[in-house]
Amino acid sequence: MVYNHLLNINLKIQVYILEDFKMLSLIGFAMIAIMMYVLLKGKASPLVLFIVLPIIGALLGGFSPAEIGEFAMAGLDKTSTNAILFIFSITYFGVMNDVGMFDVVIDNLVKKAGNSVVAITVVTAIVGILGHLDGTAATTVLVTVPAMLPLYKKLNIRPQVLLLIVASAMGVMNLLPWGGPTVRTAVVLGMDANVLWKTLIPIQLMGVVTTIGLAAILGIIESKRGAGVSKNSSISIEDEIAVTTVDEKVLALKRPKLAWFNILLTAVVIVILVLDAIPATATFMLGLAIALIVNFPKVKEQEGRIKAHASSALLVSATMLASGVFVGVLDQSGMLTAMSETVLGLVPSSMGPLLHLIMGVLALPLGMILGTDAYFYGLLPLVIEVAATYGIPALQVALTMIIGKNVALLISPLVPPTFLAIGLADVDIKDHIKFSFGWLYAISLLMLVGGILFGIIAL
Repeated sequence: MVYNHLLNINLKIQVYILEDFKMLSLIGFAMIAIMMYVLLKGKASPLVLFIVLPIIGALLGGFSPAEIGEFAMAGLDKTSTNAILFIFSITYFGVMNDVGMFDVVIDNLVKKAGNSVVAITVVTAIVGILGHLDGTAATTVLVTVPAMLPLYKKLNIRPQVLLLIVASAMGVMNLLPWGGPTVRTAVVLGMDANVLWKTLIPIQLMGVVTTIGLAAILGIIESKRGAGVSKNSSISIEDEIAVTTVDEKVLALKRPKLAWFNILLTAVVIVILVLDAIPATATFMLGLAIALIVNFPKVKEQEGRIKAHASSALLVSATMLASGVFVGVLDQSGMLTAMSETVLGLVPSSMGPLLHLIMGVLALPLGMILGTDAYFYGLLPLVIEVAATYGIPALQVALTMIIGKNVALLISPLVPPTFLAIGLADVDIKDHIKFSFGWLYAISLLMLVGGILFGIIAL
């Protein structure tokens, strides 16, 4: 009698636990679905969603405000270091952009390219790679497209080629530790972005070489299509490049005499990051201080540069901190575990051990459809949890998913710089995606294979 009574109590407890488990899973999926929908529709800022959605979801899950606060703080502990890194890295490269760090290099490259179609496309790749050192997509587009487009028009090279090369350069350079995708992945993994980047360096170097190779191939293809200058035509590159009206205030910030100092300073900063001799945040803090002192000796000028970049640095860092609330609640509340169990029941057991490779193959189209935040903060944590049941380390999942997603950056209709790029190049978005998708997908898969061959990604 007593045994039957205890058995009934145990069964009821199991039912309650199962019901709570299903409820948490349902709430978690609902949160991600709502986040993806709202982001796709552009109805709210990611910062707002990362704060409001997890709080509402946790309350519906039966958690107290005190518990939710603990969940949020656990997530913030993961994001605070990378958020601070973003503040100083964005400001540093913003200052470097103000002083025209690569103006001399880019101008010389363009002049040396002359009228050679292949040389022009290769220079485009180099300019795109250098332009994306700050990890900001809009800056890369503004540095590359207006500078190169007049040459493309004069030499009858399709503008889609220009956008494709910029997209590839941007994708491989976005693996830098201050690049958005790398920082987001580091947040989900709970690790330092610089440590994650050091693992990705061989793949990134391969991507840089591949991008330059792609540019050369595209140049050859365009030459065969008839692009170039006829022998009877003489063109002065300096005369043909459209003169862009630049605000006098912008020109006043340029420091051409300090160009090589700024390039050397940036090279030293990157070397220190690679060697991991000093924490990444401290490296950028010191680099920024030196850059401001040398380029802008007056206090008012220094304060002016900091204020000029404060809005973008604060927005990105605040969004990064807010994402900690989302990740913290999703993880600490048990929602992520519940969701992974639900997905696990749908994944054929034979495919489980290959889940990270499957996601690597699908990374580019998924990243293109979902956008950055939904991909890294919604999909990635879920796949990590499911993959863990098959013994696949979280880092392995993250590495495969970040490679392809990065290359999808400038063909995603959810990324504002995509529309900036096609607007500057006067190319329809469907033509841009149709032309670039296959090439970029090939680069994504090639980098994935490279990761396997380098031993970075395990089979």
